Amino acid sequence: MAERGGFELCEPWLATADAATLAARGRPRRFRRGQALMHQGQLSGDVLLLRRGRVKVFAVAAGKEAVLAFLGPGDVLGELSGVDHEPRSASVVAIDAVEALALTGAEFRAFLAETPSAALALLRVMSRRLRDADVKSVEFRSLGTIGRVAVRLLELSERFGRDDSGTVVIELPLSQEDLAGWTGSSVESVSRGLHSMRSLGWIETRRREIRIMDVEAVRNLTV
Repeated sequence: MAERGGFELCEPWLATADAATLAARGRPRRFRRGQALMHQGQLSGDVLLLRRGRVKVFAVAAGKEAVLAFLGPGDVLGELSGVDHEPRSASVVAIDAVEALALTGAEFRAFLAETPSAALALLRVMSRRLRDADVKSVEFRSLGTIGRVAVRLLELSERFGRDDSGTVVIELPLSQEDLAGWTGSSVESVSRGLHSMRSLGWIETRRREIRIMDVEAVRNLTV
């Protein structure tokens, strides 16, 4: 962990020494809840390193929004454009108040060129995202809507969940529209899937919160 500007820096994809070097080059940025950090199609700009808060990553095609990921502290945003100079492939919006470090594409490329261990770490991050995309492609073919929703809930529980006496609490403003866009399903199908899981006592849904009451039962929906 490194400190800069009075708040904690955590880049899990970087070794401590590399994270400190990168922190020294970054400029603090703050975004309010609901504010866009990046826009799909935007010419390449800053690379952002999330320090606090969470964001939704999504793309729009044929007028429909497809949710790609929810990311949080330690994640890097805009790294593809920072490396290849191409327009942004997705939009990013803050779902909490967000604090980040910003580097220009040139600064980010210079850091990677000077720090081979960081370049290799970034390659691992990009490899994981590619593998995740492959897994999601298989899920779309092999699982029904309720199974795909279950996979996404388990993913969120592993990333953002907290234990509350055996119940996994996910505090996230996740709408049925978000889940539909994330699972390639209709809102109606997602609503039916959530209703089924609630009626069986496997989950509870509240405003800005989902509780997984029976993790094993939800996990069994994914096989």
